[in-house]
Amino acid sequence: MNNKVILVTGGTGSFGQKFTEIVLKEHNPKAIRIYSRGELLQHEMRRKFDDDPRLRFFIGDVRDRERIYRAMNRMSIVFHAVSFKKVLRA
Repeated sequence: MNNKVILVTGGTGSFGQKFTEIVLKEHNPKAIRIYSRGELLQHEMRRKFDDDPRLRFFIGDVRDRERIYRAMNRMSIVFHAVSFKKVLRA
């Protein structure tokens, strides 16, 4: 993953955050794009990783075809870690 541009959809979730931590520690990616709907979670993640210049944050929903296509442009690797949760009430 050295010198690769990586996109992580659902990047602010538990998998995305742990994945980002490991990749930044053990490899030297050119960039990791964190794609998620959570503006607050992106802000918190930016702080958690001390504004690492290799991280880029994109607000978006994977159901928005145009937006996800733009985010995937020129990616070396894509990790799709989105999870849709629907809680039904009894």
